Amino acid sequence: MPLYRDEAIVLRTHKLGEADRIITMLTRTRGRVRAVAKGVRRTKSRFGSRLEPGMVVDVQCYEGRNLDTVTQAETLAPYGDVISRDYAAWTAAAAMLETAIQLSEEHEPQTQQYHLLAGALRALAERDHDPTLVLDAFLLRSLAVAGWAPSFHDCARCGADGPHRAFNVQSGGAVCSVCRPPGSSAPAPETFVLLAALLTGDWDAADASDGRHRRQGSGLVAAFLQWHLERGVRSLRLVERA
Repeated sequence: MPLYRDEAIVLRTHKLGEADRIITMLTRTRGRVRAVAKGVRRTKSRFGSRLEPGMVVDVQCYEGRNLDTVTQAETLAPYGDVISRDYAAWTAAAAMLETAIQLSEEHEPQTQQYHLLAGALRALAERDHDPTLVLDAFLLRSLAVAGWAPSFHDCARCGADGPHRAFNVQSGGAVCSVCRPPGSSAPAPETFVLLAALLTGDWDAADASDGRHRRQGSGLVAAFLQWHLERGVRSLRLVERA
């Protein structure tokens, strides 16, 4: 069985048998990987605490027919441990990790998604910005990397110069008065500015935003995400909105 080593972010864990776990990881060069970590639930495990959700590790595995096997894991960044001490940060991280699972494919390289997730977890751990802003920025950028970048200025249908007042999830974002489908929402102009700032990384504008525009923006991001994933992200229900 070939042996490989890679950087990885732990996305999810499942119990297996009496002492093992199945670890789902997003690796830097191999995409999403599922591997068995034997004996990690024992108190004397050498690396059990390193293979928890949100942890960034240098992992060594053997390739298997169905599941790989973890043979070694060294901590690169203990984001999961730090984030787990703050409820708002942890619920935001949980939604990120669940989204990363849905937007990645097994054994398909997802280098941009990997670095995007690592950066978002670092921002949560270091308390750089409000957790909900970090979460929404991550969701928007992840969708953009996946090929579903929303428009918050020009019309998503005809390309007419904005800004526009309507937003339609199915159309891809902002829509002009001519292209506006029935059922489109009409967010505040400040909400469009906030979402554009989160997508482009303008943190000065994002941090200065008002709470009501953040809540409105989060609702649009969640709807846009659900539309493209064709399913909900259950962890979003736990996220506290300011």
